[in-house]
Amino acid sequence: MPQGLSRRAFGAAVAAPLVLGAGRASAQAAPLRIGVLNDQGGPLADIGGLGSVEAARMAVADFGGAVLGRRIEILAADHQNKPEVGLTIARRWFDDEGVEMVTDLTNSSIALAVQHLGQEKRKVTLVVTAGATALTGAQCSPTGAQWVYDTYASSHGLVRSLLGQGLDTWFVIAVDYAFGQNLLEEATKALTLNGGRVVGSVKHPLNTPDFGSYLLAAQSSGAKVIALANSNADFITCMKQAGEFGVGAASGQRLAATVVSTPDLQAIGLQRASGLAFVSGWYWDLNEATRSWSKRFFAVRKAMPTEYQAGTYSAVLHYLKAVAAAGTSEAAAVMAAMRAAPIDDVFARGGTLRLDGRMVHDMYLMNVKAPSESTAPYDVMKVADVIPGDVAFRSLKDSTCPLVKA
Repeated sequence: MPQGLSRRAFGAAVAAPLVLGAGRASAQAAPLRIGVLNDQGGPLADIGGLGSVEAARMAVADFGGAVLGRRIEILAADHQNKPEVGLTIARRWFDDEGVEMVTDLTNSSIALAVQHLGQEKRKVTLVVTAGATALTGAQCSPTGAQWVYDTYASSHGLVRSLLGQGLDTWFVIAVDYAFGQNLLEEATKALTLNGGRVVGSVKHPLNTPDFGSYLLAAQSSGAKVIALANSNADFITCMKQAGEFGVGAASGQRLAATVVSTPDLQAIGLQRASGLAFVSGWYWDLNEATRSWSKRFFAVRKAMPTEYQAGTYSAVLHYLKAVAAAGTSEAAAVMAAMRAAPIDDVFARGGTLRLDGRMVHDMYLMNVKAPSESTAPYDVMKVADVIPGDVAFRSLKDSTCPLVKA
């Protein structure tokens, strides 16, 4: 954050552009501007935030800093998890600041609003951190894409993988707003389709401090799996209290979750999180390429990247490749070029961008490591299974996207 600016001032207004590679571009050509719009000081800042801004800068640097004779600039702003703030910033970027693409877009309500605005303004929006299936479903956009995950992949992949282990009865603890409701709905559908069942569920208020009654209800249900359909602070609090109440392995039940990141597990601690199952789109320790890239990121941020930060890198890099291939930054031409080329980078290999805006790539069933298995603070999870992209995400034939139906 620039010195002299408060977090709120930095979020409410567009920060000064971060300029890379200006020397390679024509002094007369207008810069190609990309906006990273996310939560930079609130509950979702650790999974995206300024780390996603850095990932976008890394993509620009790796691409070369300029495209079509234009230097590339990254703008960044904090939407404070307020849809009206996010929409105001995006509108100003599109109308007055010359921004051609906006990415990250933490928070589904903000992502949906900005994606709709991008369609209206003929600008590209690449959603990384929001999970609403409506982004590529009923509210899909010809100029929008969803990059890392969605609630379908998080729930269906988890259900199918654990059902294969004979874990066929579930109790779901869900946060009581659209995100949690969507996860509960998708998990219930997946269980019903694959021979399992939800034996009970409860909904809790956002940011509740006490999960005791919810956890005891889950324990007494006798369900083989207790699934947590919440995230961030709620997920961390719920997991800590599950340990306190002896819910999980101590009660002969498997804990599973729908949205988990490395900072969450560090906050909970491996002693309590060990054995937790969840689905993820990426992990820094997958292979030598991810480890090498993550070390570069760590050198700047002093933290290993999350799947969303790596996803932002991938989205920005693929966008820039498409601009170069299309020979223009015009949104429709760029989106066509993005769909025509596979996504091959540190985040995904052989990924494809579908007509509905869904970027299809492999997902991973992850297990949290036991303390004895961990060799470093960020060594917190391991791959239990690979879920192929065409299985992980909702198929096009089941899509509600009007672009597909047309």
